[in-house]
Amino acid sequence: MGELQSTTVVADEKASNLDASSIDSGAVANPQVVETIFIDPGEEKAVLRKFDKWVLPQAFVFILLNYLDRSNLGNARVFGFEEDIGLVNNQFGNLVTLFFVPYIITEVFWVTAVKRFGPNYVITVALFGWCIATIATGFVQNYGQALACRMLLGLFEAGVAPAFTFIFSTIYDRESTAKRVALINLANATSGAFGGMFAYAIQTMGTRRGLEAWRWLFIIEGSISLAICGGCLWSFPNKPETAWFLNEDEKALMCRRKQRDVIYKGDDTFDWKWVRLAVSDPFIYVASMAFFTSSVAIFGYGTFLPTLIRGFGYNAFEANYLTIPVYALGAISLATQAYWSDRLKKRALFLLVSACPVIAAYLICIGTPNRVAGYVAMFILVTGVYSFSCLMMTWVATNLVPDYKRSVGLPIFASIGNCSGLVAGQLYPKSQSPRYIVGNSISAGLEAVAAIFVALTWLLLRRRNQQKAS
Repeated sequence: MGELQSTTVVADEKASNLDASSIDSGAVANPQVVETIFIDPGEEKAVLRKFDKWVLPQAFVFILLNYLDRSNLGNARVFGFEEDIGLVNNQFGNLVTLFFVPYIITEVFWVTAVKRFGPNYVITVALFGWCIATIATGFVQNYGQALACRMLLGLFEAGVAPAFTFIFSTIYDRESTAKRVALINLANATSGAFGGMFAYAIQTMGTRRGLEAWRWLFIIEGSISLAICGGCLWSFPNKPETAWFLNEDEKALMCRRKQRDVIYKGDDTFDWKWVRLAVSDPFIYVASMAFFTSSVAIFGYGTFLPTLIRGFGYNAFEANYLTIPVYALGAISLATQAYWSDRLKKRALFLLVSACPVIAAYLICIGTPNRVAGYVAMFILVTGVYSFSCLMMTWVATNLVPDYKRSVGLPIFASIGNCSGLVAGQLYPKSQSPRYIVGNSISAGLEAVAAIFVALTWLLLRRRNQQKAS
């Protein structure tokens, strides 16, 4: 335990928490060796600004397309998708639910592949696959064909968000990771606003060349994604230390930085013990339950927002364009909370605060049939739903070390959380329209449970830090 005495112990709710189980298992390098590596802070910031310039915009575009091609099913629903292909009972809900089966099963594979082969190759394959699945959805004629396309979409979209979370956590330090991970949810919110605007524009053009408007929605959006995906192979860096936009001195700095940071992130050599530690770490499972219970709201909201707005009494055209300002507010709220969470170095506090407007908004929808009140509730809800997901993902990513443990533990966490998609897809069947009391009640209750699991996660990390301090 001699080496551990030179490791600073900090409060558990802060962003700079260390994972005690990894440290105690030998992840910490010799501090005397690490302390001999000096990196000029100004030069380091300049290099990281290059990553902000070249990596973040690309990541934003890829993630935006990811969520856009996933959630456009909700936009298509309000202008005839179900009726045109003959869906009955809750088959639409099944399309939403069963998307998550391959998504959940293959997340660990995709994120581990990013670590093994590099993000440019893996993300290019994923992008190409989901583009083809999206375009094919525009030509489906029945439930079976639609289900096959949705499951292929889930297969190729799996792991994109946790893969980028993993990439960011290997480049940036703990105090600045949340702002970058916020990009994932910011792209989600932006895709909602853009998707609503795009769907409204396509909806107005009606049937063209024998294809209904909703079919053009899938074909055009999938084609846009396909046109962009080819550039990922050459433009996205494979490793931080070999990024094409760095000069030789900057590459050497990133190599020294990696050696210095080994005291926090652990040895980068693969060992099965990191897999065993990830699988057996209770922190991952407690945190994943918070993510699971909160994600029911975000998955239901992301897919069914046009359905909810139409249920308030607005027509199909209004249901699509009225989503735009809601998502815009969500993007602003997310960016603000991620910034202050990083600035104050706190996660649990902001997570608990984020849960409050989500619960309140669902209770408003349950309590009144007034359509204005229902629409206002959507603005209240969006101020918390995206920030919760972002901060929870960041909290876990920055508390798993070394990289190989993170590459296993993070997708386990995300896979359990994404099981909520199996629930969310069943919450808003047509039989419950227009107010969807049961679905809104379940979402509100699970968000309250999520707050409880956040508190338990904080207590677990607090106990670990106390054990390290003693």
